[in-house]
Amino acid sequence: QVQLAESGGGLVQPGGSLRLSCAASGFTFSNYGMSWYRQAPGKERELVAVTSTSGGSTNYADSVKGRFTISRDNAKNTVYLQMNSLKPEDTAVYYCRAARAQYIYWGQGTQVTVSS
Repeated sequence: QVQLAESGGGLVQPGGSLRLSCAASGFTFSNYGMSWYRQAPGKERELVAVTSTSGGSTNYADSVKGRFTISRDNAKNTVYLQMNSLKPEDTAVYYCRAARAQYIYWGQGTQVTVSS
């Protein structure tokens, strides 16, 4: 059974940091491109960051470039999102996504709230 389990969300003050994790099971993790998306209240889900199967290639939304870093550990079947210099506008539910051809899997999401 395919599972993507996000963790690490929470409440943080502006300027703070959080590290999200997404543990995968039920599929060959190293064969899938991994990405993080987020969805704020009343807004569409948007791509935040994506990494290739090896982790050697990454891309970011302009709004998070220089502040967020996506990485993966294929030995641990886990993808991470290090978020620094957080802003109130980063508040959203963050989802991890696995994709390979027509196969796409989503996690349940983890809430990140940036507020003083």
